[in-house]
Amino acid sequence: MIIDEIKTKIRDLAAGYTNDADGAYSMNGKLNIRPQFQREFVYNEKQQMAVIDSVYNGFPLNAIYWVKNGDIYEVLDGQQRICSICNFVDNRSYYDMRIFDSLQKDEQEKILDYELSVYLCEGSETEKIRWFERINIAGEVLTQQEIYNAVFYGKFVTAARKKFSAINGACYKLYGKYLNGSAIRQDYLNTALKWVSKGNIPIYMGEHRNDENADVLWIEFEKIMKWAITTFPNFRKEMKGLDFGDLYNKYKNYTLNPDDLEKQISDLMANDEVENKKGIYEYVLDGNPKHLNLRQFSPSQRTTLYERQLGICPLCGRYFTIDEMHADHIVPWSKGGRTELDNGQMLCAECNLTKSNK
Repeated sequence: MIIDEIKTKIRDLAAGYTNDADGAYSMNGKLNIRPQFQREFVYNEKQQMAVIDSVYNGFPLNAIYWVKNGDIYEVLDGQQRICSICNFVDNRSYYDMRIFDSLQKDEQEKILDYELSVYLCEGSETEKIRWFERINIAGEVLTQQEIYNAVFYGKFVTAARKKFSAINGACYKLYGKYLNGSAIRQDYLNTALKWVSKGNIPIYMGEHRNDENADVLWIEFEKIMKWAITTFPNFRKEMKGLDFGDLYNKYKNYTLNPDDLEKQISDLMANDEVENKKGIYEYVLDGNPKHLNLRQFSPSQRTTLYERQLGICPLCGRYFTIDEMHADHIVPWSKGGRTELDNGQMLCAECNLTKSNK
């Protein structure tokens, strides 16, 4: 890997700046600001303002890294700062409530003459990717999927990002309300890959790296989402972020009645004994109450029950300290029992275990 340090003025950097769905370029097309392996522009208004404030006041910015690819340069690190600068010079953003064209001439010239330190790197594709991973450890931290995109960038990643990573893309429009995270930070793509690959994302991306499109991924992802929507047609906010991929793989071959499931879900949503409402969806499929995080007797209730029994376990008749006893529902939750003093008792550990196993 060959690395040279050069200086470039903002007037040269921002020349011919374009930034749209097809990519971001400047220096009259000679600088590819957002090559395939790069993340989307994610700086918020405050972060962009901080960059322009540094430039305006002549404060140094961290070094930027480019790589040479034929006759053009690709931004390896520094996309966020470059776009922040070019957006302002192109009157797409504000600084101190002013666009660039509203600045005084001397202010404009001061900004345009600001010099950035750029490290220019040349080497093999493998060296570029390794360098990319090494230098992207500060600033706007990469998500795991952004790192995967960098390592496996190619036609497949480009096509997958169009489906899953665009704010107005197909995934966002159709299924965004079901998914956690941000489309542009690659969270939707990461979820789809995790589900379809059953957790083996690097292997899957390596196998599909040279695919002309991401149709196979999209088709398999849609199978999962359509199963989820058919099985649970009444959307609730608790469905957002559920691991539908895991549920699909476990239950796709089961005969499920959506109406029966909805009745159970509705009853459980209204039950204040259930503290983890998101867990209801897995519970109605496997019947395991651990998903529900059922309400427990509070410390004060435990003390009241213990004092009421004078420390005596009602099943074995022996005395125990409070720390040696467990709060128990006389009528189990599964049979309608509630977490109330009238339905509570303190049992010794042995009796509680014996009762639970019956």
